[in-house]
Amino acid sequence: MIVSIRSVVQRLRFIVVFFLATYVVVQLLGVVSAWIAPVNKYREPQGRAVKVFHPNVELNMEPEQFRERLKLYYWLGE
Repeated sequence: MIVSIRSVVQRLRFIVVFFLATYVVVQLLGVVSAWIAPVNKYREPQGRAVKVFHPNVELNMEPEQFRERLKLYYWLGE
């Protein structure tokens, strides 16, 4: 079996270029992903935005009002 040094060098060069290009693309995707992702998505809203969920507030709702809201929920499907 005859192995040409030129073909071995071409294949090695192709493999090196392929791995370098793969590494560059992965790093680029990481940078873009970090740039797009919000820093703290659970922070207090700013401007005219309103935070709807208040975990420490107890909900005192009369049973009749609760039933009406539940019927409306099932009726509208929301």
